[in-house]
This record gives sequence, C-alpha cells and structure tokens, in this order.
Amino acid sequence: MFVMELTYTAPVEAVEEEMDAHIAWLDGHYAAGVFLASGRKVPRDGGVILAGGVSRAEIEKIASEDPFAVAGVCAYRITEFIATKTSADLATVRESPLV
Repeated sequence: MFVMELTYTAPVEAVEEEMDAHIAWLDGHYAAGVFLASGRKVPRDGGVILAGGVSRAEIEKIASEDPFAVAGVCAYRITEFIATKTSADLATVRESPLV
C-alpha cells in the first residue's frame, strides 16, 4: 500500500486551475480500484492519497501523470507500507508481512 503525499509548489490559485483535471484523474484511479481514499491536508498545502494493488513503479508513473504534477503545481512524496491491520472496510487490501 502507498501513502501519496502531495505538497503544493505553486499558489493555491494555480492549483485550482488544474482541479477539474485532477479530479477526473482521481476518478479514473478510483474506478480502476487503485485509489482507496484521498483529500486535502489541513492546512491546505497539499493532499494525501491512499493507494494499493500496484507496484512502486506503477504508483510512481500514476503520480507523474497527475495533472497537478504535469502542470508543476505539486511535488509527490510516496511512502510504501505493508497494511497488516485494517478496518473491516479495508480488509481486501490487508497484506501479510514479507518476513
């Protein structure tokens, strides 16, 4: 599983100009079953996406295709983790430790 942390690198007004395209990009990855949750950070200096079911290389490619990234209004920090314990709602993405 991945935590995709976006940090805005441009004023919020520039981010807003890309918002419709960003939402369409999000919707596509939700429909594909890759994105599990997403939203704005507080304070509003970026966002967070939880994703799973793909490789590190795939998630990095997905991040690079975000209209925010293409427009240069955000930078990504991607953290991979093994979700060994989840709520019942996320049981389908639960993983076993590699050890």
